[in-house]
Amino acid sequence: MASLLARLLRRGPALRPPLGGVRWDGRVLRLQCMPGAPRRLALELDGSHFSEADADASGVIDFAFPFAPSGRAKFDVLPRLGRDGEVLAARPLRLRLGHAGIGPASPPPPSPAALVDAAQCVPFGTDVAAREVAIVVPVYGAPDLVERCLDAVLAHSDGRASLIVIDDASPDPAIRSLLARYANRRGVRVLANPHNLGFTATANRGMAEARDADVVLLNADAQVGPNWLAGLRRAALSARDVGTVTAVSDNAGAFSVPELEQANDLPACWSFDQAARALWQQAGLAYPALPTGNGFCLYVRRAVLDVIGGFDAAAFPQGYGEENDFCQRAACHGFRHLIAGNVLVRHARSASFGAPRRQALGTAGMAVLRQRWPNYEREVGASLWSFERRVLDWRVRRSLAAATAATAPRPRVLWVGGGAPTWADAEVWNLRANGSENELVHEGAVIAANTWQAEAPEASYQALWDWLQIHAIEALIVPARKESAAEILCRLLDIPVRVVDARAGSLHEALAGAAIANRSFPER
Repeated sequence: MASLLARLLRRGPALRPPLGGVRWDGRVLRLQCMPGAPRRLALELDGSHFSEADADASGVIDFAFPFAPSGRAKFDVLPRLGRDGEVLAARPLRLRLGHAGIGPASPPPPSPAALVDAAQCVPFGTDVAAREVAIVVPVYGAPDLVERCLDAVLAHSDGRASLIVIDDASPDPAIRSLLARYANRRGVRVLANPHNLGFTATANRGMAEARDADVVLLNADAQVGPNWLAGLRRAALSARDVGTVTAVSDNAGAFSVPELEQANDLPACWSFDQAARALWQQAGLAYPALPTGNGFCLYVRRAVLDVIGGFDAAAFPQGYGEENDFCQRAACHGFRHLIAGNVLVRHARSASFGAPRRQALGTAGMAVLRQRWPNYEREVGASLWSFERRVLDWRVRRSLAAATAATAPRPRVLWVGGGAPTWADAEVWNLRANGSENELVHEGAVIAANTWQAEAPEASYQALWDWLQIHAIEALIVPARKESAAEILCRLLDIPVRVVDARAGSLHEALAGAAIANRSFPER
């Protein structure tokens, strides 16, 4: 029986036309189409659409895998005739990264693992909060959305930050009365243009008012969620040459996830904050790169502004192209532009202008971009479908498709040592010593481990530094402060440290009495 099974496996997978052959060398999956057959095939990975591509002149399609999208070395793929088309193999194909050959498939795990190998972590020891961040929100109309935007910023921002809100002479009197409510909040400045300057000039004013701070440009029709500012900050500091970082959205053109250029529905069984937390925990830190950012939620490092200045308000007075031009100018000075796939920002889009005017402004802006940067569209096309971007979309697609009320993400907090609390409203991860091993544990399973060496402790500190980022820890909870290594590393990463009573019945109850020292905008 064993020899029969071995012979069957050697025969390879049963394929269906137009797929004539398949080969896996450990890094590249090669699909061979039959002569004269349709040439566009899609690939499903662990049950969710991953990618599609056209065959070359010889009928070959190569899908390269620089790293495992699932975070696990073994994963299953299923070829299809186009996305959601006819299945082209009798069963999924089991691949193992770094090992040639195709094995029998098995049911995939319920969710992907962390992207350890592909994570672009902040370099060890970087003080993430050393530079203040100024959040600039130009306002023109749509008071309900403005209120939603500002309330979310105040509720979800941690670390050194200020909020600059600029009324661009909004004709709606409700805007002035609304903004007056925020004017006395600590860290908030409400400014008003004497007459309408347009979005671009107003954004430039905000960046100038920010002085030497980094800047986040945030549309007034956007809504941020938990960990948004920490996510943008870390992506911006992941390498010295990062110039801008853009969040992802349910509705922001090329920055929409999981489907580009579409308005994506978020799970009805989750709140927006829960959906944002799902991406924080599941999307990973393999930041895709593009030749541009998007001003709906754009983090700009001060180093870029110091070199190239602000936006071109003369060429793009109402926006729609100003950030693309800005990013191209920055690229000429060696700066790169990343997508923070773990930061989800809801975007109403067109709230100030309406869809018809937005389309007209976009057309006019693109004409200027084509004249100034003739290679821009080609560069976007070459990078828009990068492997990192396909991995991001796949991980988001799988996470949202599996959403149920029972699987709603909970805050992920870290407890060091014994006596870790168990709370229904939080994932309590535990950092513990087990002999010479430091172990990161969740629900009894060892997620990561490192051997402690007393004579060379930095390796263990660096391992913890990376774990805090890769595994999306939101807070360190401690019974009392004692300047431990974990507390120091969390402070450098701008992760809140909360003193709590482990006997509390829930995280919510425990935090009710905790000092919130690093909230950006505490109530007076």
